[in-house]
Amino acid sequence: MVIERALISVFDKTGILKFSRQLVDLGIEVVSTGGTAKMLRDAGLRVRDVAELTGWPEMLGGRVKTLHPRVHGGILYRRANADDQAQVLEHGIPRIDLVVVNLYPFEATAARPDLTPAELIENIDIGGPTMVRSAAKNLESVAVVTDPADYGAVAAELRPGRSLCLATRLQLARKAFAVTSRYDGRITTELERLSAEGNSINLVSRSLLPERLHIALQCKQTLRYGENPHQQAALYVPAGKPAVGLAGAVQLQGKELSYNNFVDLDAAWRLVEEFDRPAAVIIKHNNPCGSAEQDALLEAYRKAFAGDPVSAFGGVLAFNRPLDAVTAEEVSKLFVECIVAPDYEPAALEKLAAKKNLRLMRMAGADDASALELKRISGGVLVQDPDRHRLAESNLKVVTKRTPTPAELQLLLFAWKVANHVKSNAIVFARDGQSLGVGAGQMSRVDSVKIAVMKAATAGLALVGSVVGSDAFFPFPDGVEEAARAGAIAVIQPGGSVRDNDVIATADKLGLAMVFTGVRHFRH
Repeated sequence: MVIERALISVFDKTGILKFSRQLVDLGIEVVSTGGTAKMLRDAGLRVRDVAELTGWPEMLGGRVKTLHPRVHGGILYRRANADDQAQVLEHGIPRIDLVVVNLYPFEATAARPDLTPAELIENIDIGGPTMVRSAAKNLESVAVVTDPADYGAVAAELRPGRSLCLATRLQLARKAFAVTSRYDGRITTELERLSAEGNSINLVSRSLLPERLHIALQCKQTLRYGENPHQQAALYVPAGKPAVGLAGAVQLQGKELSYNNFVDLDAAWRLVEEFDRPAAVIIKHNNPCGSAEQDALLEAYRKAFAGDPVSAFGGVLAFNRPLDAVTAEEVSKLFVECIVAPDYEPAALEKLAAKKNLRLMRMAGADDASALELKRISGGVLVQDPDRHRLAESNLKVVTKRTPTPAELQLLLFAWKVANHVKSNAIVFARDGQSLGVGAGQMSRVDSVKIAVMKAATAGLALVGSVVGSDAFFPFPDGVEEAARAGAIAVIQPGGSVRDNDVIATADKLGLAMVFTGVRHFRH
């Protein structure tokens, strides 16, 4: 397929001048619209106005300019179909072999705080998506380019003979339909913000959970396997946007990642970024088996490891500071699956280079804090806003006769942060900025307490003078009794049980301080 004529109409003009010049140098006629035509002409390129091709001027404030049979006939006619050939010849419709279009920035406009209903509606592109769909449908004869990132590759393939192979046209068509699909989905969601009252259209607040949820994802990488080796898995990221968060992290070394690696890395990173001071977290099967916040990263890692050295074997590590050489030296003594950190000192990378299978991940930019969380169930999908609640000391309510000391309050807040990232029922004993014993995922809260006590004993850690964090209320006093028997002196919990008074009375009898948060953090 030799390209004779290209139609160019772009809002995002990144790279379009260079690309258009390459087309003109190849002898391809360029037809263009409005501002794009003016920019190219001002740069000295020979450009034919689309109005000259159609015989009609742009009208209705630019709403109608390419919606014409001489445009869409030139794009859509089948070159190998005799009837199509006869009709375009009869009506003098020129062929259009290449369509270069990107769309009005509807999503960016919709995000403006000063948006009006008229602006939202006016930024719905009609002619652009229509041309894109026409060209993508006729991929056997026409190429469509919607992404400036593709200009270079397309120009390079065109250079020898002004043609693009079918495989390239197919790939461009897939990309084009992905663009229009995502565009229409965004419009559908944003139009829920409009309300009609009489003859006026008003703008209302964006719904957190819209009536229709359109999610466009593209595959970033295939994974080693899913939760189990017999399952396939891949990582998908929001289409049309740069990958951020863990999904955008750069792998610096190590073998291919699995589904479970990503799940554990995400759990580790979400917890470690809660801390302000240097912190280290060790995750095993999506639960923190060791967590610590100290004045130095090395000490944080040592304390996190000491919290459960048995479970730490084969774990996933996260640091909230660049990994330094001395900490890397200590880490290298342990078998670890993966490490995630904001960065790595060159000397630290040298220390860990010998561990060929160890995956090292360098975090990308922060995740979208407003992104919804999705969970697949049989026949549907559960959607919720993410649990990003942050507790301040001022939010705490002391409910016992004994008030926690300032030092105990800081420990309670530390235990609370860790407990928020433990599978329910969650219990965390802590002291000196270190988790000492973790009870996770049990059917009864008192069993979680007992397991946390057992884990601390296995690690050789005494619980005398420790504090306890519980992700939900104690339904009975027995959990508090077990914690006190182990040596705990203070408890943080949401409160809200019908037996709160019994639990508080038990704490008072045992001399414990107890604070209520008023917030629960179940993690299923």
